[in-house]
Formats: sequence, structure tokens, C-alpha cells
Amino acid sequence: MLNKLIERYPLAEEVKNDIEKATEAIIECFEQGGKLLLCGNGGSAADCEHVSGELMKGFLKKRPLSEDQKAEMRKRLPDIGEDILSGLQGGLPAVSLPSMLSFNTAFCNDADPVLVYAQAVLSLGRENDILFAISTSGSSQNVCAAAKTARALGLKVIGLTGQGGGELKSLADICICVPETETYIIQELHLPVYHCICAGVEKHFFSE
Repeated sequence: MLNKLIERYPLAEEVKNDIEKATEAIIECFEQGGKLLLCGNGGSAADCEHVSGELMKGFLKKRPLSEDQKAEMRKRLPDIGEDILSGLQGGLPAVSLPSMLSFNTAFCNDADPVLVYAQAVLSLGRENDILFAISTSGSSQNVCAAAKTARALGLKVIGLTGQGGGELKSLADICICVPETETYIIQELHLPVYHCICAGVEKHFFSE
């Protein structure tokens, strides 16, 4: 998948190693029982939703439940129907923080809006979790505050930015800085980058 990405978007060659590192880090996170927290603003908030959607259900694979998974669920609820068990797909825990409408609006109304994602990270972040922070400039105040909070809590931070990386580059354990400066072009490159990451993670955990 990564080679196909570079074939279609040659500029991605510059961030190939960071894409691989990010994919490996997320795989390790999920293997250790952690979850992915995502934050960003505007188009990057939509990207958070997109990544979450690709990980929590089938992306390139159908991800049917294994017979062992079904048997374990039947132990707990013997009369659960096969229609449910056969309809479910294997999922990976990825939480889009911009989606938390009631919390986000309440916090921004009652407290410092710059800390809205930081507060969410404080509330939800646990050992082995990763914060995936998306900012085209790398300098969005609320995203950087979330990254600082994540680091202070012992979470790993993956950044996805534009050229240079802004402040986020120094805060992230891994920062994928796509080599563009125009916001809309950065966003155009972000999509295939996180698709590549999601595909790599999915391939590791699901055989079909």
C-alpha cells in the first residue's frame, strides 16, 4: 500500500519512513489494549472522523468475527442471534474528539476553548493510548495543547502536518510533515497518507 501511495503521490517518498513508524506505533498501541484519540480543526476535524471510520469497521477487508469471538459472545449471551454475529465486523478503538459535540460546546462555553482537546485527552487518555494530532500548520493552539497534555500523561503523540511541522513537530514522537505549504494541498496529501496507515494497521489485525 505504501509503495502504491508513493507511485500515485511521489511527494510522499519524503515521509515514507514516518508513515511506517506511525503505522507500527498504532499497531503496537492496539496490541497493548490502547486506543487512538484523534484531534484537529476544520478539514482536519473531518479527517479525524474519516480515520476513525476506517478503523472501527471494515476498510479494505470485510473483517468477519472469528468463530472463537462468536463462541465467547454466545457464552455471555446464549440467545444472541447469528444475524447479529454475522453482521458485525472486527473493529479497532479510534475516538474522534471533534465528534464530542455536547462536551466540546459545553467546555468552550464554560472554560478556555484552547484547552478543549486537552481536557478530552485528560479525561479519556490511558496508558498505551496514542494521540493522533492533525494540523496543516502544525501550530493550532488547541491541537498543540492536547499534544502537550498527552505527553504529560505519558501518551505517545503522532502528528500529521504540512511542511516544517510547526510547533507540533517538536511535541510529537512521530510527525508526518507532508512537503506542501498550501492548506488545501496539504489536506489533499493527508488523506492518502492516513488511508495508507489505516490499510497497514488493518492488514496486521485482519486476514479477510
